[in-house]
Amino acid sequence: MPMIDDLAIATDLLVSAKAGVRNLATAITETATPSLKKLLRRELDIAIDTHDKIAQYMIKKEMYHAYDLDEQMRHDLEKADFVLDSVKE
Repeated sequence: MPMIDDLAIATDLLVSAKAGVRNLATAITETATPSLKKLLRRELDIAIDTHDKIAQYMIKKEMYHAYDLDEQMRHDLEKADFVLDSVKE
């Protein structure tokens, strides 16, 4: 069984946090009750902050290169090659 590394865990957490932001935003637009909208907006603010903290952690640890597209592409291609090589074994 392949080992899950910090990058895989952090990436999964970042993707999940982004989905949470998206789902909360959708819920707000589909809610008619003012008190529920207020609650969901507070949760959305927390979710956005959480996503940002995860992204900043990944940037600091050089797991995510949000401001350097060429570097991020190189990084993603290396990960893809690693996965393809792992499947061949």
